[in-house]
This record gives sequence, C-alpha cells and structure tokens, in this order.
Amino acid sequence: MSTLTLRLADEKHARLRQLASAQGVSMNHLLDELATIALAQHDAELRFRMRAQRGSPEKGLKLLAKLDKHFGT
Repeated sequence: MSTLTLRLADEKHARLRQLASAQGVSMNHLLDELATIALAQHDAELRFRMRAQRGSPEKGLKLLAKLDKHFGT
C-alpha cells in the first residue's frame, strides 16, 4: 500500500470532509472510492475506443437507427 500527499484548496478539502461525513466514511475511504471510479471510467473509455476502431460505422449507424425506431426518438 502506498501513501499519497495531496494538496487541495481549503474549501475543497472542507467539502470533501463533509461528503465523507455524510456518507459515513473516512476521508481515506472516500478518496479511495473516487480513485476507483476514475480508473473504472478510464478503463471503460479505453475499451470503447479499442472496440470502436475495430467496428463498422455502417453497422453502428444501422443499430442506432433501429434503437431510435424502437424507442420512438
């Protein structure tokens, strides 16, 4: 396990403390969860971009049109 020093504006620090308190967790736990979310979002975007490079724009547009028709948008 590693230690990380993070410099934050006092107001942001106070707001994060309030958020952690409201969720009933420690600051460490809150920041660990936020880091996990950021990494998961990054991984999902990378997977999407890799699949998009292999995909067919024509098939994608046909699928979107089918969804639009089905959901009435």
